[in-house]
Amino acid sequence: MAASDEVALGIIILSQTVVGVLGNSSLLLHYLVLYFTGSKVRHTDLILQHLIVANLLALLCRGVPQTVAAFGVKDFLSDAGCQLLFYLHRVGRGVSIGSTCLLSVFQAIKISPEDSSCSELKVKARKYIAFSIYLSWILYLLVNIVIIPHMTRKRSNNITILKDFGYCSGVHLSKTLQSLYAALITFPDILCVGLMVWASSSMVLILHRHKQRMQHVHKSSSLRSSPESRATKTILLLVSTFVFLYTLSCIFQVCVAVIYNPHWLLVMMAAIVAGSFPAVSPFLLMKRDSSASRLGLSWMRNRKKP
Repeated sequence: MAASDEVALGIIILSQTVVGVLGNSSLLLHYLVLYFTGSKVRHTDLILQHLIVANLLALLCRGVPQTVAAFGVKDFLSDAGCQLLFYLHRVGRGVSIGSTCLLSVFQAIKISPEDSSCSELKVKARKYIAFSIYLSWILYLLVNIVIIPHMTRKRSNNITILKDFGYCSGVHLSKTLQSLYAALITFPDILCVGLMVWASSSMVLILHRHKQRMQHVHKSSSLRSSPESRATKTILLLVSTFVFLYTLSCIFQVCVAVIYNPHWLLVMMAAIVAGSFPAVSPFLLMKRDSSASRLGLSWMRNRKKP
């Protein structure tokens, strides 16, 4: 690949990382302001806080070294550095999708009708939010340990036994181990995406039924401006974005894991797709929560109050 192509992809990854870090940092600042001002927070805010941390971890541990490598600096990490960065990136990526899945499931339970099968879970779900989040961290910390022994720093010799990831290298595995590894890294993602689709579809169905029951209330307003319609569109936007980006990311991850010597462009595209969700999700969450998107204005108003 030409040097100009590497620089162009490096600029894309750098821009994605900067935008994602700024977006997640603004949300983190929002929750810090709520904490220090003593404002009341929702039960889902704990999930969002962990989602922000996981997004930042995934962006920084992959975007920064991949950008440095794209600009021509290849051998700048030790074996331990490569192992740590790859491990933390995988953990951050896993907790990110796990937190998003947990958020969708909790919201589906929260807005379910009182006479539904989920009515008993409404009270219990709040008690298990913290437990579920920390369990997600523990599971992804344990599952991704398998990646540590197979990562090493970038080397100029023994190219045939190493898989090039730009700034680090991976030891080639047998086809059986490659298949098992690909299944291991994609199964949690597929499970979370499936639960997310189920939960979000349930929310859309519940909101649609509620809109039909309350249609007489909105006779004077258009269907487009009704609260249920806006909420449904937001949920559909979130779900479609999450599912599309993570499905695409899983495809690239499997290709990189299975192909014996993946092309450098494929590795870079996998890095770009893997960073898309952590970079985009804070802005979608701001759209879902208008108070977060108006952080600066709200903070100034609170300061002016006696």
